[in-house]
Amino acid sequence: MAGLTDLTIAEARDKLTAGEVSARELTEAHIAAVEAARPLNAFITETPERALAQAEASDARRRSGEAGVMEGVPVGIKDLFCTKGVLTTAGSHILDGFVPPYESTVTANLWKAGAVMLGKCNMDEFAMGSSNETSYYGPVENPWRRPGDNRSIVPGGSSGGSVAAVAARIALGATGTDTGGSIRQPASFAGVVGLKPTYGRCSRFGAVAFASSLDQPGPITRTVRDAAIMLRGMAGFDPMDSTSVDTPVPDYEAALTGDISGLKVGIPKEYRMDGMPAEIEALWKQGIEWLKAAGAEIRDISLPHTKYALPTYYIVAPAEASSNLARYDGVRYGLRIPGNDLTEMYENTRAEGFGTEVQRRVMIGTYVLSAGYYDAYYLKAQKLRTLIARDFETAFEEIDVLLTPTAPSAAFGVGEKSDDPIAMYLNDVFTVPASMAGLPGISVPAGLADDGLPLGLQLIGRAFDEETVLRVAGVLEEAAVFDRRPENWWATK
Repeated sequence: MAGLTDLTIAEARDKLTAGEVSARELTEAHIAAVEAARPLNAFITETPERALAQAEASDARRRSGEAGVMEGVPVGIKDLFCTKGVLTTAGSHILDGFVPPYESTVTANLWKAGAVMLGKCNMDEFAMGSSNETSYYGPVENPWRRPGDNRSIVPGGSSGGSVAAVAARIALGATGTDTGGSIRQPASFAGVVGLKPTYGRCSRFGAVAFASSLDQPGPITRTVRDAAIMLRGMAGFDPMDSTSVDTPVPDYEAALTGDISGLKVGIPKEYRMDGMPAEIEALWKQGIEWLKAAGAEIRDISLPHTKYALPTYYIVAPAEASSNLARYDGVRYGLRIPGNDLTEMYENTRAEGFGTEVQRRVMIGTYVLSAGYYDAYYLKAQKLRTLIARDFETAFEEIDVLLTPTAPSAAFGVGEKSDDPIAMYLNDVFTVPASMAGLPGISVPAGLADDGLPLGLQLIGRAFDEETVLRVAGVLEEAAVFDRRPENWWATK
């Protein structure tokens, strides 16, 4: 059964279609793998009974001649997607005991497409973090280890549980959300593919909000083709989400032609930053050569406001978080810590329910929105966000896609940066600009760092042009031939 967990989504689909394996058999193999990999702490809630029931329903549909694009595929669901009847925590103590009476649109789309839910994946609390160390349920461990070093490595965040599950071969794919890089950065750290679609491509209805103008669901998989398949199963217009864009969902897999001849690839000079590790620079140069050899035209471009993207993000995102998280007060659902009066109950509940990083960002957000500081910080940040988006618009008048590093380093050890918020925030320096502009981006595993850990390259495309992003990503993936995988160390714990 171990071989079943090594399949890609595309390979599993083909075997299911040919009748070589049933959805139940595929699901049973993954349930066993999830149980064996509990030392990774990748899941907050496992749902084996539900998975088997969905698998049996999938087999029945296939026998009757019906099959969705994700039919019978076992996946993990990041624990901020509301799943009807299943605990949903967003990695926070304040949502203890919250069992949604409704389904998020993204997960509803996946079930309609035939997917099977293995459980709810661990994550940074309310998606606030770059290492998956802020979860109330404990840190997720990256399946990767430095050769000869048994110390725990972070998987990145906030979708750390999702990437760990996919990299460890305990789920064929997983959902993530990307606010400032929380799909792409952990994908780079774990040696998997992470796709952030255009803002508005996938519905946010039923996804616990962090920063509403930035949050975007997307797929985490082991191959670019799998990302194309899974995105098709997740995406679609949703009248329940006012930011959802009513545009057709293409057959993304059909876009993987392998031909990028004549495509113009932009290399933004502002991403060459002081102090960039030599191995990141070398991988970026290698990526340029791979695309050039495939027939792409390489062009140097400028995104002059890139240097403002990270500070702008850490004004806009906390401001929206302070507003979104005001709803968690102990009155309607989740945790409640009693007090002598209503105000004290609010204070007690939020003080105990929110972790340190969430409290930090709520305080920052409340500060920048407060009287006397709104114009100086928040309003100025919104103006800069417009300029950042305009830089991309200007660039895409002469190029088709951008190539950059995904993260400024490989994964680091658990606890190495947790006491330094600035160092942690810098993990998103290459991913935040595309988030601020609402553009699609993908991280493709492309090599190993000097310490033996994965490194990714990022492609950024025009709004709603995921097809071109995926087409170039497929060529990049083929050139990189990243076939390394983590050792199965957790099976011995």
